[in-house]
Amino acid sequence: MAYLVLSNGMIFEGKRIGATRNRIGELVFTTGMEGYLETLTDPSYYGQIVTQTFPLIGNYGVIEEDFEGNSTLFGYIVRELCDTPSNFRSAYPLNDYLVAKGIPGLCGVDTREIVRITREEGVMNAMICDEIPEDLSAIRTFRVEKAVDTVSGNEKYTCPADGKEKYRVALIDYGAKHNIIRSLQKRGCSVTVWPARTPAKEILSSVPDGIMLSNGPGDPKENSFCIEELRKIIGVKPTFGICLGHQLVALALGGNTVKLKYGHRGGNQPVRDLSSGRTYITSQNHGYAVVADSLKGIGIESFRNANDNSCEGMEYPEKNCFTVQFHPEAASGPRDTGILFDRFVQRMEEEKHA
Repeated sequence: MAYLVLSNGMIFEGKRIGATRNRIGELVFTTGMEGYLETLTDPSYYGQIVTQTFPLIGNYGVIEEDFEGNSTLFGYIVRELCDTPSNFRSAYPLNDYLVAKGIPGLCGVDTREIVRITREEGVMNAMICDEIPEDLSAIRTFRVEKAVDTVSGNEKYTCPADGKEKYRVALIDYGAKHNIIRSLQKRGCSVTVWPARTPAKEILSSVPDGIMLSNGPGDPKENSFCIEELRKIIGVKPTFGICLGHQLVALALGGNTVKLKYGHRGGNQPVRDLSSGRTYITSQNHGYAVVADSLKGIGIESFRNANDNSCEGMEYPEKNCFTVQFHPEAASGPRDTGILFDRFVQRMEEEKHA
């Protein structure tokens, strides 16, 4: 047996899965009914212990072609782990993956109760361990730090367009998911992926047709270098930001971000388009939000969360820049908002013929 010890003193007893190591992390939950492989390989979960609200996880095994990046989460909590997956694409059981990646976890715990506590009290720290510690100070003082520096690549690389190259996109990697690249490639874009700490001058010297700002983990305000470099980039070329990229643009232009009580994580998050009134179902993974009112006179709020009215998108007309908090690449998840990549491509086309 092993334990999940919350920073508020609550204790959940369960069965060990994954790596047999003790680990402290930020306890969060995700509401997706499927897509656990995309969750486990999303770099935006760096530093977090993820609780799956859906009760059975692992039923279709591990399919490496569906990975979105490197595993960076610190722990994994499920109600029931399936050790006999049934899927023609499955290569091996999920627990084998957790062990190989050094991810500790628990099964057989009351995930509904864990989520209820998180919703009522907010995101808190927790520890997966074999013995209950007498002193909880290490759990309570834990902070997710240097997240982007940890998950961003160290070298630039280029992915060719599918078919004829129509546009060249510079993607700044704050923890990018692979499907952002694939979504651009299939629209005729070759994509050069740049490490997060690349100076703006170097990126712009490659003369891209557009700038893509990726998703990523952690507190956006921690990334002072990235924010400063974005001030030199925004407005030069058509720019599209997703998730952390959305938050960093807001900070670079003088706005503010706040930490949400328990964030938005899962593939069923409703978002309202403020121009059309249409509601989209989106895939999300974030714990911070842009304060739209802090950008009055600078940007226009374009999308809003239908549950808590937090900002989900901004338009910056004078900068030829738009950003969204959700994931239009949506792997795995709804594909309603993939049209935003088409909008980005259209802006690059207009810029070419301006």
